[in-house]
Amino acid sequence: MPTRADTPLMGKLKHLIVLTMMSMCIAPAYACTSAIVGGRLTRDGRPLMWKHRDTGCVDNFVAQVRAGSDDELDYVALFNMGDSLLSEAWIGMNEAGFAVMNTASYNLAPDTAEYKDREGEVMSRALKLCRSLRDFESLLDGMPRPLGVQANFGAMDAEGSAAYYETCDTGYVKFDLADAPEGYLVRTNYSCSGSPDAGFGYIREQNELTLLKPWVDARTVSPETFTENLSRSFYHSLLGRDVTDDGSEWIVDQDFIPRYSSSASVVVEGVSPGEAAEGMVMWAALGYPPCSYVHGVTVDEVPDGLLPSGKEWRSRFCDEVMERKSEVFPIKRGSGSHYIHVPSLKRHVDECGGLSRKNYIEYRNK
Repeated sequence: MPTRADTPLMGKLKHLIVLTMMSMCIAPAYACTSAIVGGRLTRDGRPLMWKHRDTGCVDNFVAQVRAGSDDELDYVALFNMGDSLLSEAWIGMNEAGFAVMNTASYNLAPDTAEYKDREGEVMSRALKLCRSLRDFESLLDGMPRPLGVQANFGAMDAEGSAAYYETCDTGYVKFDLADAPEGYLVRTNYSCSGSPDAGFGYIREQNELTLLKPWVDARTVSPETFTENLSRSFYHSLLGRDVTDDGSEWIVDQDFIPRYSSSASVVVEGVSPGEAAEGMVMWAALGYPPCSYVHGVTVDEVPDGLLPSGKEWRSRFCDEVMERKSEVFPIKRGSGSHYIHVPSLKRHVDECGGLSRKNYIEYRNK
């Protein structure tokens, strides 16, 4: 794994590269889709936390961060390309069994223009310091205001607790999984505590609820439910069908769970009561999820291809996925990025789905 520069000059050059690469990822927040599912609905009794990430920085990597002091924890997380300082985590888990993610929210109180977009920093700090939801709440309570965030933070711990925290500059509202009669919670890009009918993601949320229902009803939700089904599905709830099934060669990329801006599908699989936190797994499909396949990640082990490499701090695997994505979105001029070539999409979904299933089986048989 890359290490810090050894000389002041190299340190300055590296810092310049980081700033340059991260500036490429600065864009308006995009449309993440997420869920937290309690163990009573899952195939093996383990809780799940899923984030289908959409962002202006579609290249990302996975890396380990080691504790810098006795008060800190080792953790593993998803980072934007170019983040050589590992300063902004976008979903991750730590050695104590605490995990955190976010979706951007667009109907909370207006953010502070001078102090915003700190969600990644908050999650990095939480992964470094928190062992439980109580710790996460203490962290949020103790941060100076304005917080500089507009987000639905999802979190779970090894004690079996899980919740969403709809968080703005001045504080948060907690939605505890224990209070959800259905046994699961979902969030897209609006907050239930925010302004009614504002924000985004209402159609995607209905897509998610419709697609998730059969597994919820059967109590067989698994990581594959998300990475192999929801993150590869082009079901549209207003149309009531999967639009890739009508024989069309082209479809318009609008209001599906996977989008042109999708950069990863990640599921954190928690532990059952009494099980050691070391049993947690983060299933990560980097890049455009329909053209990707999962790898099992732990706090102590990350597959080489997911790690950052080179001066640009990019994942080799994510680069491969982006090459496949370019075949799905082959029109490069004008508004071409809005149009999906269905034959290419289906070919990659089939091939990558097979590789995902193989990786799931091999990892679990280790």
